Amino acid sequence: MKKTLLIGALFLCMFAAAGISVYANMDHSMKPTSVKNDGVIRVYGPGGPLGPMKEAAEKFTAETGIKVVVTAGPESNWIDSAKQDADIIYGGSEYMLRSFMLSNPGMINEKSLTELYPRAAGILVRKGNPKKIHSLEDLTKSGVKIVDVNGAGQLGLWEDLAGRKGLIGGISKNIDISVKSSAEAIELWKSNSKLDAWITYESWHYRLTDVTDLVELPEAEKLYRGTPIALTSITDNKKEAQQFVDFLKTEASHQVFQKWGWK
Repeated sequence: MKKTLLIGALFLCMFAAAGISVYANMDHSMKPTSVKNDGVIRVYGPGGPLGPMKEAAEKFTAETGIKVVVTAGPESNWIDSAKQDADIIYGGSEYMLRSFMLSNPGMINEKSLTELYPRAAGILVRKGNPKKIHSLEDLTKSGVKIVDVNGAGQLGLWEDLAGRKGLIGGISKNIDISVKSSAEAIELWKSNSKLDAWITYESWHYRLTDVTDLVELPEAEKLYRGTPIALTSITDNKKEAQQFVDFLKTEASHQVFQKWGWK
């Protein structure tokens, strides 16, 4: 009887040891991924503000030695990576970042949310402006083909502009195609020369000077949207990330954004 109990106790010890070993291995492999404080600030956002954001990041790195990696484009291209290692998220408009917060609850540190600089909407046309488009009214003329970005910070942009002048119907009938992102609009613009105009942010002209001219609207007609930015709740680089955001709000960074079409 004693021998049987001894053997049973030995088996229990073996199973317990094996269980601890398996548990330890499972705990190690299944532990949630967190952002490592490797000294690199990882910034994610839409493609519109990429130009000034990247230039400002390079200036920041030159001054501080802190590396900043900016990843931009349609959210679907970077969201999986951002959930793992994002320190900062920025938006192409206020509603855009707010929508991101609704879709990804808890990812943004809402207390860190701040506004950078506004940018105005304008009209991009073909080089040389062959259709002689100089105003919103000109977009209602017969034969004008418009590309519309129905999202990516531009949701409702043309309608807000047109509505103040009673031009919604006239512009709507000339929208040849609607897409969800600026990246799609750019691809269409470059591949389909029949498209004449794109109501978007003036800033896109500075990224597309080789294939667009900019028609600026009178100041009284201009519509501005913001450029929000915030730290994530998963960052382990909080101090460095906040340092970069503070740098973006300096006059030196403001001048960079102005160069790229921001106010």
